[in-house]
Amino acid sequence: MNGLIRAMCIGGLVAALGGCAEPPNPRCSPDAGSPMLVFTLFFGKAISGRGDLTDQEWQSFLDDTITANLPNGYTVLDAQGAWINPVTRKTIKEATRIVVAALPDVRGSVASVNRVRTDYQVKFQQQLVGMTVEHACGAF
Repeated sequence: MNGLIRAMCIGGLVAALGGCAEPPNPRCSPDAGSPMLVFTLFFGKAISGRGDLTDQEWQSFLDDTITANLPNGYTVLDAQGAWINPVTRKTIKEATRIVVAALPDVRGSVASVNRVRTDYQVKFQQQLVGMTVEHACGAF
């Protein structure tokens, strides 16, 4: 009986861990394009110790960093973000820029996006630049 219970527990664990695996790349039909990664990046505009990021600073960052690393294009959206400060437990709201870019599903794509994130964090003293990534099919 113990062997049966142990086998069931191991089987349940294996099944649960399988749900944590990265999803396979999509199989794209010829008319749906090729496998891509869609990155959504969240850039907070609040800069500690001074006012928000200016439009001129953002435009310079777009020209010098984002376009240089994502030369095939991207989309920029204005948004309002919020999060809870873990120390004060107060909700912090700030203007945010969202950048969406669809890139080929290759190793260099992630590196390009991470260069953008790191550069923003360093230049504007940000804790992080939020990011989500989705697998998709696309054509441009």
